[in-house]
Amino acid sequence: MTDYPSLDQINATARRIAPYISPTPVLPYYGIEGIDAIGNGAAIYLKMELLQKTGSFKARGAINVVSHLNDDEKRRGITAFSAGNHAIATAYAANKLGTTAKVVMPKTANPFRVDSCKRLGAEVIFGEDIAELRSIVAELQKSEGRTMVHPFEGQHTFAGTATIGLELNQHLPELDAVIVPVGGGGLISGIATAIKLTQPDCKVYGIEPEGASGMSDSLSQHSPIDPVTVNTIADSLGAPMHLPQSFAIVQKFVDDIVTVTDEQLATVMRLMFTDLKLAVEPACAAAMAGLLYPLNERLANKRVALILCGSNIDQATFQRLTSG
Repeated sequence: MTDYPSLDQINATARRIAPYISPTPVLPYYGIEGIDAIGNGAAIYLKMELLQKTGSFKARGAINVVSHLNDDEKRRGITAFSAGNHAIATAYAANKLGTTAKVVMPKTANPFRVDSCKRLGAEVIFGEDIAELRSIVAELQKSEGRTMVHPFEGQHTFAGTATIGLELNQHLPELDAVIVPVGGGGLISGIATAIKLTQPDCKVYGIEPEGASGMSDSLSQHSPIDPVTVNTIADSLGAPMHLPQSFAIVQKFVDDIVTVTDEQLATVMRLMFTDLKLAVEPACAAAMAGLLYPLNERLANKRVALILCGSNIDQATFQRLTSG
């Protein structure tokens, strides 16, 4: 039986994390060029999670995980592996909830994201690849007794991300579809749970980059894949593995997962900049890319919400990715 948060648990989580996160706005699509480009008559709404504390949805899950630690666990501290957004959120949770964080990041991590972790008081440790990152975190758990804050797996993480769906339902109680970027699956697991518990007829669609289609492949094989080959500009969606709990919730509540190309992501990044005045990272462009490309005909004339999941990107990287 799939274990997912109940509506009561999601509401309790919303109250628990409220002092530390922002209820992000839901806006009708306010540009012109994007509506013309999509051209399918859909009524489009933007869930502006890129305005969240730490710049991404990750703060919700990290805060909820750390808020459940006891005093001894907080004394020993927390750790996480991440290329960026989750590391920043873990550092933020430690800063706000009275513990310490050691975050393990690849040596190739964006300097902007590394600096963000340090400014929040976290110690940053570097590794070569995901295998080494996971090994370092395991050693920190063993030698220092630190609690790992997983980037996408676990009931407290799902309950945290489900609060996004709860807010969305409060703003838009009669949606036809919600489109969610997919990395490891923690975001879509939570949102899909909340949406299906409040609007069971609303469709939930996931968007993956073609170069990081691990959840799609896992669904095709009826089992979560570990490890996953990743080759995409959307590093925030480049989950190196998929795991049983999030996979089971996706199986239960997500209606379909489709893929977009890196070229499509870059095109939508440019479109969102010119039309919405938003400089977003590739992961944040994924939901709109899904509506513009693979889901366009399917969602014609529907009421559709796009999850703008976050945007921690520096000027140089944004210019490089959108210069084509």
